[in-house]
Amino acid sequence: MSQILSIMLLSWLSLLQSNDAVNLTFVGDAMQHTPQITAALTTGGHYDYSRCFTHIEDDIRWADYAVANLECPLGGRPYSGYPAFSAPDEYAVQLQKSGFDLLLTANNHCMDRRHQGAERTIHVLDSLGMPHLGTYVSQEARRQQVPMLVNLKGIKFAFLCYTYGTNGIPVTGNVVVDLIDRARIAADIATARHAGAQVLCVCLHWGIEYQLQPVESQRTLADWLIEEQGVDLIIGGHPHVVEPMEMRHSNKWGKDVLLVYSLGNFISNQRDIDSRGGAMVKVSVAMRGDKPLVHGARYKLFFVQKPSYRGENYVLIPEGRDDLVRPDSRNEYNRFMQRAHDLVLSRNKNVPQEK
Repeated sequence: MSQILSIMLLSWLSLLQSNDAVNLTFVGDAMQHTPQITAALTTGGHYDYSRCFTHIEDDIRWADYAVANLECPLGGRPYSGYPAFSAPDEYAVQLQKSGFDLLLTANNHCMDRRHQGAERTIHVLDSLGMPHLGTYVSQEARRQQVPMLVNLKGIKFAFLCYTYGTNGIPVTGNVVVDLIDRARIAADIATARHAGAQVLCVCLHWGIEYQLQPVESQRTLADWLIEEQGVDLIIGGHPHVVEPMEMRHSNKWGKDVLLVYSLGNFISNQRDIDSRGGAMVKVSVAMRGDKPLVHGARYKLFFVQKPSYRGENYVLIPEGRDDLVRPDSRNEYNRFMQRAHDLVLSRNKNVPQEK
């Protein structure tokens, strides 16, 4: 029996290390509050975000494909934070330089600068050659771009992105925002399958802000996506705090699915202890026959260290890098990490912490 178990273990490890597996990384809400914009301003009048992500760039670049939620329009000057965001273009430039391959734009702040800001965001990202998903300059543009099909190591992925709303701001002009609607989602999934998609990833801006556990609407939508629509990955954001993650087996489809309710904040100036950081989830996907094999899911926490003096910027500090934590930030760092593990991530199902 021990010999059989050893053979099974070696086979599994070989699978995890297989060159045909596609590695994915997802992070949460990439925000820009006014103090962040101020901290990035240089004496020359430009905006420099190069130090923000230095300590996690290796984790981002580990992936064959890395995804973040851009929760602030690139609406042009005057730049502003909450409640009507508009971030400098340099912010998107740095996200791209740090290794992100896709920015999600369907969220409750995408219309903060009305249709002009939404259109400008799309044009700026297009000028950078930065793929984006969730908002579109017209219905025709949406028809051409949805679903987003990406070929990674010979596997065809379909990415979809939806938000619960736009903070009551009307979607005007020709702009299209993908809202959470089951009929629309089902139609997009059917289109993706018809186009040959082998792996379906649905990114959702959902839930209730600052709630550490998913609410019923999240659970029922996730159940529908997994059991009725057969998706492979569900990645959630919006609550600004980390919520549980799980690997769930679908008997109907005969496969495992990664469900992440909320990754929390990627970077922000929020003050509540549970919103002072977020999680990164890493996962690998391979094909076994005609079915996707989603495996190796694990998470990593990071903390947003705010500047202590003029000229210093906001910096993401991964858990375990205590040497980077300033004495005046240590208490908040420790509290954030402990609460995230004890209150939320201890409820994960088969999504362990990365060691």
